[in-house]
Amino acid sequence: MNQHDLLLKADRAAASAALLLLSGDADGACNRAYYAMFDAARAALLASGAPVRTEVAKTHSGLITAFSEHLVKTGMLPVALGKSINRVEDLRLIADYKGDPVDAIHAAEAVAQAEAFIQAIKIKFFPV
Repeated sequence: MNQHDLLLKADRAAASAALLLLSGDADGACNRAYYAMFDAARAALLASGAPVRTEVAKTHSGLITAFSEHLVKTGMLPVALGKSINRVEDLRLIADYKGDPVDAIHAAEAVAQAEAFIQAIKIKFFPV
């Protein structure tokens, strides 16, 4: 998958997250919001030309580490984006694995953070 395909996938996941939130599925919204950010981060790494091995960028921890090292710590993207992907990943782990439901307020924050994350990446790496 190339960076444009990944960005389209991120947009679809963000749209799904918003729909799930509206339907009352906070856990599902957190899951889709995180994967929107995951795919957008992969697209940003590809677009930046960062020297990241494909297999590293496919794992959650590998992708987040590479995103931080190559895009946040270098100043290409703001620190807030690195923090937001970590926060939304934490919510996804709660929603998907811990058995505790995520409340609607936190899910709405995750959806908003995903949308802002994608927008920031579009502005930086995919200007119109």
